[in-house]
Amino acid sequence: MGKIRPCTMEHADRYGKIYAEAFSGEPWNDPWKTEDAVIHVKEILEMKQSYGLEYVEDGVVVGFLLGSSMLFHYGRTFEINDLAVDPAYQGKGIAKVLLERCIEDMKARGIVGIHLITANEGFLPEFYKRHGFGREDEVILMGLEI
Repeated sequence: MGKIRPCTMEHADRYGKIYAEAFSGEPWNDPWKTEDAVIHVKEILEMKQSYGLEYVEDGVVVGFLLGSSMLFHYGRTFEINDLAVDPAYQGKGIAKVLLERCIEDMKARGIVGIHLITANEGFLPEFYKRHGFGREDEVILMGLEI
């Protein structure tokens, strides 16, 4: 079994590579360029309230989880921005371990809720449902293309 450690800016290039490769596959099929994915993860890491975990196997980062917290009138919530595993290591329970550790850490920090945006089809909704997540009834995601 691998090791879980806090994410560091020093590994941002590796996170970006994992992100681009993972999100270029199912169910997303997003055409990420690695250099853009590196910028994406660096921006999250630079946030004051950022939090991240990396999964290391045989000395190599093979997965990570990144997000940030925000205070609301009802308490501080955490949003998972990214949870990605190198495609060569997918299906081994790495995402599960990262998610479970994140949930434990957020409970210990007094976070009142965890949110995320995921694909509406495929295996991801069921993956998150198994870990206690459900569809929100009170809020919806809205967007404006400009």
